[in-house]
Amino acid sequence: MTQSRDRALSRRAFLAGTATGSALIALHPYSLHAAAGQAHLRILETTDLHVHVFPYDYYADKPVDTVGLARTASIVRRIRAEASNTLLLDNGDFLQGNPMGDYIAYERGMAEGDLHPVIAAMNTLGFDAGTIGNHEFNYGLDFLMKSAAGAAFPLVLANIAKAQGASPRDDDTLFPPYVILDRRLTDGAGQSHAIKVGIIGFTPPQVMNWDRQHLDGRVTARDITATARAYVPQMKEAGADIIVALSHSGIGSADEREGMEHASVPLAAVEGIDAVVTGHSHLVFPGPGFAGYAAVDAQKGTLHGKPATMGGFWGSHLGVIDLMLEREGGAWRVLSASAEARPITRRNDDRSVTALVDSDSDVLAAAQDAHDRTLTYIRRPVGRTPVPLHSYFALVADDPSVQIVSIAQAWYIRRMLKGTEHADLPVLSAAAPFKAGGRGGPDYYTDVPVGPVAIKNVADLYLYPNTVRAVRITGAQVRDWLERSAGMFNRITPGAADQPLLNPDFPSYNFDVIDGVSYRIDLSQPSKFDPSGAMLNPGAQRIRDLTFDGAPLDPEAEFIVATNNYRASGGGAFPGAMGDTIVFEAPDTNRDVIVRYILEQGTVDPATNSNWRFAPMPGTSVLFETGPAARGYSGAVGSLTLEDAGDTAEGFARFRILL
Repeated sequence: MTQSRDRALSRRAFLAGTATGSALIALHPYSLHAAAGQAHLRILETTDLHVHVFPYDYYADKPVDTVGLARTASIVRRIRAEASNTLLLDNGDFLQGNPMGDYIAYERGMAEGDLHPVIAAMNTLGFDAGTIGNHEFNYGLDFLMKSAAGAAFPLVLANIAKAQGASPRDDDTLFPPYVILDRRLTDGAGQSHAIKVGIIGFTPPQVMNWDRQHLDGRVTARDITATARAYVPQMKEAGADIIVALSHSGIGSADEREGMEHASVPLAAVEGIDAVVTGHSHLVFPGPGFAGYAAVDAQKGTLHGKPATMGGFWGSHLGVIDLMLEREGGAWRVLSASAEARPITRRNDDRSVTALVDSDSDVLAAAQDAHDRTLTYIRRPVGRTPVPLHSYFALVADDPSVQIVSIAQAWYIRRMLKGTEHADLPVLSAAAPFKAGGRGGPDYYTDVPVGPVAIKNVADLYLYPNTVRAVRITGAQVRDWLERSAGMFNRITPGAADQPLLNPDFPSYNFDVIDGVSYRIDLSQPSKFDPSGAMLNPGAQRIRDLTFDGAPLDPEAEFIVATNNYRASGGGAFPGAMGDTIVFEAPDTNRDVIVRYILEQGTVDPATNSNWRFAPMPGTSVLFETGPAARGYSGAVGSLTLEDAGDTAEGFARFRILL
C-alpha cells in the first residue's frame, strides 16, 4: 500500500522548467518563511466533479464559466508555483453527474483497457491520489472497476468491502483502504527530505441503500469513523509521517453516531489524522454556511482544530490546505496550518459571473472527443411526448410540465423505498413550476413541443440541480402543505369581474401541486399562510374536497411525499417539510431521475387528470397573465373557460378566466 514517485515535490524543479522569471511568482508565507528542517506542504483538493471537465452546461447546451476541471486545473498550475511542495487529491464523485457520464455509461460503454474521459483529464493534471464517492457506484461495480483501472494514481476506499472480517483491518476491501506515498520535500534551506504521506478514503455507508440494485450481495459498508480508528494506527505502524483523510462525507454533527452520512467532524477527531478534505454536500468550506457548527471553525477552516476544506462541486472551487511541517527526531509533524477554497468565478452584484481563470488546454484535449460525442448525444431524442410540455397555464390548471416531474419523482421513490419500513405507504409527489413568467419576463416559460424529447430539454423541465428527497407526513400535513401552496392566489370576491388572480409576492417555485390526491381551491377564502410561509389566518381553509383514492383524506393517515432537498429541508416553510420528516435522501438529482424515467418509458404521456381545480364561483372572473406563446395552447386548459384579454405593457398575454 506504499507508492513511490520519482518526481520530488519541489517548487525549484518546477521553476527550472519554466521560461518565466521567479520574480513573477508570489510564494505562500509558509514557503517564504520555512527554515532549515521546515517545509511547506500544500494539499490541493477537487471534489464532486461529476464528470464536469469542460466549462459547459450540457442541459442548456451552452458554455458556462462556473464549472469544469479544465478551469480548476488553471488554479492548480498556479498554486503549484506558489508553494514549495504540493499534493493534488480528488475526493470522489467524478464518474457520474452530467450527460458526459451518461454517454460513457449508457452509450459508449467501458471495455477492458478503455480510458474514461474524466480519468484521462485527471491523469493529465497529475493527481497524486483519490477516493471513491457514492455516485461512483451509480453505473454498477463492473463499470466502476473498469473506469478506475485507467487511473494513473492510486484510488483508496477503506469502508467498502467485498468480504468483511472480524474488524475493518481484516476486510477484503473493494479498493486499497489507504496508500502511503513516498515523496520528497524541499525545506526552507533548499535541502531535500523524505516524507511518507498516508492517504485514506471514505464514502457514505448509505450507498448500500442508494445503489442497492448494484451492491446488494456484492459488497458491504462500514461506519466511517470506526473504520478510521481501525486503520490509522496501522498506517502509523507502516511509517506514515502525516495522514490525510479523503472524506467523501459532509460536515455535520459533532456527535458521533453509527452509520453517519455526514461524518467529517467526528472523523477529524480520530487521533492520528492530520488533515481532512471533505465533500459530498456540494458546499464550500471554509465558509459562513458552517458558522455555529460544534467543533467547527468556519472562518479558519478547522474541524476539531484540524485543517479541513471542501471545494464546492463541479470544479467550482479548489480546496487548499497549507501545512507548515517541521522535522523533529527523524519524523515530520504539523507546526501550523491554514485552509481555503479558491473559486473559479466571481459573482457580481448584478448576478452576472466573471471568470477568474481560463481553461487548461491540456485538460480540455484529454476529453475533447468525449465532449464532442456528448454534444451529439444530448441533442438526440431520448424519448417522445405526444403532448406539449409547457408551463403557460401551470399556475391555473394541471400542467404536463409539472406532471412529468411529479410522475418521475414518484416512480423513483417507490423503487428506492422497496424493502424499507416505508415501502407499504402510499407515495404522493409534490412538484412546482419553475419557469412561469413573473420576474423572468414573458418568455420565461417551459416549452417542449410535441415529438422528440432530448436530454437538453430536461433543463427546461427542471432548472435546478436539486436532489430527490422523501418525507413521511400525515394527511393533516398534506392539507396544510396545499394550503401553503394556495397562497399563490389573491382572495377573490364572489360576483366581481376581472380581479387579478396571482399574488405578485408569491414565487411560482413555491406553488406545489401534489399528485396522488384530488382537491379544489376556494379562492373566496383568505390564505392561511403569507407568502413567506408564516401563519396568517389560522382558521382559513382554501383546500376543499380533498380526497385520496376516491375517499375523503384521513388526517391521521400517513403518506410518503416525493419532493426535492430544498423543499424537504424547509425551503419555503411548508408544513410537514421542515427537515424533521425526511425518511430518504437520494444521491440523484431530480433532473437525472427525469432523464432515467424518460429513457425507461420511451414515450411519456403525463396524464393531465385534473387532480386539482378552482372551486366554482358563478358570475366571477379573474385575470391571469402568461407568455404570449400560450395563445397557441389555450384551446384546452383543463376545465377552465378562457377568454383572450389582450396584452400587458410588459408583454405578457392576459386571459380572462370565468370561474
